[in-house]
This record gives sequence, structure tokens and C-alpha cells, in this order.
Amino acid sequence: MLFIGIAIAVAVGIALMISADAGSLVGLTQQQTGQLVPLLVLLIVIAAGVFSRRRRFSDLFGSLLTWAGLFAVALVGYAYRDDLSGIATRVFGELMPGAAIVDEERGTATFRAGRDGHFQLNATINGADVRMIFDTGASAVVLTSPDALRVGIDTARLRYDVPVSTANGTGRAALVRLDRVEVGGIARTNVRAFVSEPGALDTSLLGMSFLETLTRYSVSSNALELVD
Repeated sequence: MLFIGIAIAVAVGIALMISADAGSLVGLTQQQTGQLVPLLVLLIVIAAGVFSRRRRFSDLFGSLLTWAGLFAVALVGYAYRDDLSGIATRVFGELMPGAAIVDEERGTATFRAGRDGHFQLNATINGADVRMIFDTGASAVVLTSPDALRVGIDTARLRYDVPVSTANGTGRAALVRLDRVEVGGIARTNVRAFVSEPGALDTSLLGMSFLETLTRYSVSSNALELVD
């Protein structure tokens, strides 16, 4: 009964704090402070089971400190959720290079730079998985000969008569059209592309024929962001 009385008092106190916008003291808006109430109620319910049995005062005090610490961690985590999200994105990018962090609400796909400073991207071309490098120096999407075969292009019928310029220099390539290119959930159809001469390129390139269709793309703090 004592615990129930304390819980009611805490709930009333929280309600008063919300009405007075006390959350601003830790950087929270009044709405955000209100969103913490369900979490607090859940902690109270769980703690009720712990305190329902008779315990020594030292055990009771230790349990109280533990729950206070858990609530403080939850509060800090909520207040700094945007920063923690950025950290999680960076860790994910390090563990899975080439994988996109997709934000469907904003229509963005974010990639982390590799150890070599390049942005490796996992793309899907004509239904096949292709590893590519972000390259604004390439005038179009450029596929290596093996990747072209993987996406269903008959390279034996190609004519390599188009001079192309990439970050790796100049060369010759064959002009093709790709039915569908998807990167980080952002898809484009009928994309102009080149297939490089066999042995001329190590990795396929995501060039301007795809990038120029985006709303924008930006590179900052070792992160590449593509916006649909």
C-alpha cells in the first residue's frame, strides 16, 4: 500500500511537471515530456512487483537506486536520440559497408565511406546485385564486363566505340540502357549506362546518369546522402 501511495504521488508530480513544462530543464519540449509518462508508468508497475515482498531496508534502497538509474538512462537516451541514431548509423556502416541506412519518411539513403575513402554502394540492376562506387566524375553509370553479364547484357554483341571519362581516367565503352537501377530504395528506370571494355575497370561506377535524377546528393562527415 505504501508503494501504491508513492506511485500515485509520483504520477501526480509528473503531471504537474508537464503542465509547467519542467522538461525544458533537460532539453525536452512539453510534448516530449508527456511522452515519457507511459515509460514511467511501466517502470512503476514493474517496480511494484519488486517492492511487493518484504525486504530489508538496504535491499529496498538498492532496488530503488537501480530503478532510478534505469529511468535516468531512459531519459538521457530519449533526450539524445538523434545523436545516438547518428552513432548507430556510423557503426552499421562500418559493419556493413555498402549497405544503406534508409529513411523512407525523408526519402533518403545514407552510406558511410570505406577505409579507402570511397563510397561503396550495394545496387540492384535489372534484378541482380551489383557493388558500385559513387563517382561524380563518371558521366553515366558504368558497368564492368562481369557485372554487365550478371545483369543480363550480352557483352559479345557490344561495340566499344564510345570514349568515356571517369575518376580512373579515360577509356572506351559501349552504350546500353538499363531497365532498372535501384540504390538504397531509390529506383530509376531506363537508365543510360556504359559497359567498359573487358579488364578496363575493377568496380562498376554509379555515375551522373543516375545521380542527376535525384533531388540532391551530398557528401559530409564521411557520409553520402542520396535524396529521392
